[in-house]
Amino acid sequence: MSEALNRDFSVDEISVFDQVVKTRRSVRGFLDKRVPDDALQAIFETARWAPSGTNVQPWHTCVASGAVRDQLRSAFLDRKANQVTPVHDYKGDGKMGDPWRERKRACARALYGAMNIEWEDKEGRGRAALRNYELFDAPHVAFFCMDEDFGMGSACDVGMYAQTLMLAMAAHGVGSCAQGTMRDNPDLVREAFGLPASMKVLFGISFGYEDTAVAANGARTDRASIGETVSFKG
Repeated sequence: MSEALNRDFSVDEISVFDQVVKTRRSVRGFLDKRVPDDALQAIFETARWAPSGTNVQPWHTCVASGAVRDQLRSAFLDRKANQVTPVHDYKGDGKMGDPWRERKRACARALYGAMNIEWEDKEGRGRAALRNYELFDAPHVAFFCMDEDFGMGSACDVGMYAQTLMLAMAAHGVGSCAQGTMRDNPDLVREAFGLPASMKVLFGISFGYEDTAVAANGARTDRASIGETVSFKG
């Protein structure tokens, strides 16, 4: 790996990387088609090279497929139907103001617009939200965990790992959707994978091959300009 870092990448290689980063997006509808095992191995092999503070690599990733995925999906939907209050391992985001609130609303408008759901249609928005617990019909779901001894810095490391993983998926033609809702039932995840109580769930990613016929997959979002989010000095 160190030798590769000591060379300049070609214009074509840089262009391919830019393309992967800029075309990766949240997929909210998947085909009933598993990702082959060799592709899964290649994707997660790439992701393990993600950076982390002092190379601690605090992440532990649990990937559910087949019967395990089906069992978890059913349990998630059962709890949602029975209005069971989620018990998170970690506190979520607080109340946000602008510009972050407006970015969040713009994302919702893009998604609901693609699905022909009016903002006033609470029932329609509820059905759209329920799709999270259905895993958007993805054949695989990954849960990102870390030991309770780790704090915010290590959670950032897990985020870098997840981004690396999603980019590796995109490079292999595999769609993904990062989901905060996958932290709603950490006890079920621990039970399914035989994890100790000290292993906490941060979030998850549903992934597989995109179903282009799903309306939600037509949603597109923009990004804030560099001028809004980056400060250069000196």
